[in-house]
Amino acid sequence: MSVMDSEAAPGAAQRRREQRGWCWYDWANSVFPTSVTTVFLSLYLTSVATAAARADVGRNGANACAGDNSLVNCDISFLGLAFPAGSLWGYLLSVATLVQVLVLPITGAIADRTQNKRMMLGAFAFGGAFATGLLALVAGQNWQLGVVLFVVANICFGASVVVYYSFLPEIADADERDKVSTRGWAIGYLGGGTALALHLVIYLGHEAVGLSESAAVRLIFFSSGVWWALFTLLPLTALGRHRAPEGGEKGTAVVTAGFKQLLGTLREAKHFPLTLAFLASYWIYTDGISTVSQVSAQYGSLELKLPQDSLIVTLLIVQFIAFIGGVLHGVLARRVGAKKTILVSLATWLVVLVAAYFVQAGQELQFYGLAVGIGMVLGGTNALSRSLFSQMIPPGREAEYFSLYEVGERSTSWLGPLVFAGVGQATGSFRLAIVSLVVFFAVGLVLVALVPVRRAIEAVGNRPPELL
Repeated sequence: MSVMDSEAAPGAAQRRREQRGWCWYDWANSVFPTSVTTVFLSLYLTSVATAAARADVGRNGANACAGDNSLVNCDISFLGLAFPAGSLWGYLLSVATLVQVLVLPITGAIADRTQNKRMMLGAFAFGGAFATGLLALVAGQNWQLGVVLFVVANICFGASVVVYYSFLPEIADADERDKVSTRGWAIGYLGGGTALALHLVIYLGHEAVGLSESAAVRLIFFSSGVWWALFTLLPLTALGRHRAPEGGEKGTAVVTAGFKQLLGTLREAKHFPLTLAFLASYWIYTDGISTVSQVSAQYGSLELKLPQDSLIVTLLIVQFIAFIGGVLHGVLARRVGAKKTILVSLATWLVVLVAAYFVQAGQELQFYGLAVGIGMVLGGTNALSRSLFSQMIPPGREAEYFSLYEVGERSTSWLGPLVFAGVGQATGSFRLAIVSLVVFFAVGLVLVALVPVRRAIEAVGNRPPELL
């Protein structure tokens, strides 16, 4: 257990203050995956890259844009590699994920040795917010700047989340974590939904205030950075420094010690097979969750023939209903335990996906109902997985294990989209593609049910909560 500033365990009032403040980082950082990554940056960066490709045609007559002059047929080049502008976002997400896979484990090891974890959280949060705000400078044809800034912001986002998660075992005891984690996740979805609603007002009303579409999007990027930084002040004010029980290196010695500790943790992890079993189960069903989130708009547009406005409304419904779902998951976990609640949630996911198969084309209300179902389980499943996993981590290794938690989630996130795309291509039906994703939730449900979580918690030396 980390030693606090006072060198003594915090009192109940201080612990509650830290818990309340900790939850606000979910609110602060949710603007990045919601407004920036999911909604606005993909199309905007693609359009900037396409403008650059078309400018190359005018300058040297190269066949950068061929055929129907679509985004897909406009070629750009980066580091000597040429590819269509329409493929930029997919490649960028892959590269950004790969960089996180390399960076996050050492970040976690350093966090477990730092003498001021709060400062480390602030450094990554403000770094990500600054890079996000600078996306406002991406205009005209300088898409390369957007690539660099997004990679930096994405690294900082992932690293800050690892440090943020590692606070949970230190500020909440075994019986408090489900409540704290679900509250944080719920507040995060509420924050992401609120920021997105404000950003949609800016985007849809840009002409009324004399802004071009490009200027409106860049204003959204700048305000997203401000949002992230501003609300990060709340957890930083409430949290203590949380000194690690070992460490204290300075300069480059911090990195060297971090690598040594990471290697030691990887060797020791094999002694906790039940923790690894739960982690593998989580990686499977969270891939299903992220895939549903990523392809639901495509399913609504291409298979159900719904207009863009309906898809935007659906996204907002999911964000705000996820707040309610997160709270309800916390209530249920306090009654029956986290593991049982996760199993109920995964079973609900199976029902939602089967229902998605039967939604009729053009029926907006049916699709909105589907969005309500997704929202009810979207936040709660992940929130309880976070709190339950925190129970299975050896004391003093919280950040390292949560880095594996995050890295594994990103490393397996390609499988769900591959299944969806492959089934869609093989059958010619996105209905069959969406229902094929039930395999992730079915396998995850069975594996979680088989993990003896109480034994897993006791094996790492932690006290299990009364209800599991």
